Amino acid sequence: DLERMTFPHGARLTGVPHTEGTREYLTCERGVIELAVAGETYKVTPGDVVVFRGDQKHHYANVGSGEAIAYRG
Repeated sequence: DLERMTFPHGARLTGVPHTEGTREYLTCERGVIELAVAGETYKVTPGDVVVFRGDQKHHYANVGSGEAIAYRG
């Protein structure tokens, strides 16, 4: 599955942990997305791709100055 996510300025989204062993991919098209997972924080900017354990608590936040667009799968 591939999901397109649009975040207005300042928006946050809490992800639901998935089945054990799940990996998620996050890439940014526009803006700056902050990904917090397993005690680590990553700033994802256009063109970046992050692979992380989707079976952990995680959340996304738009920390840029405008709308942010990201894809996760």
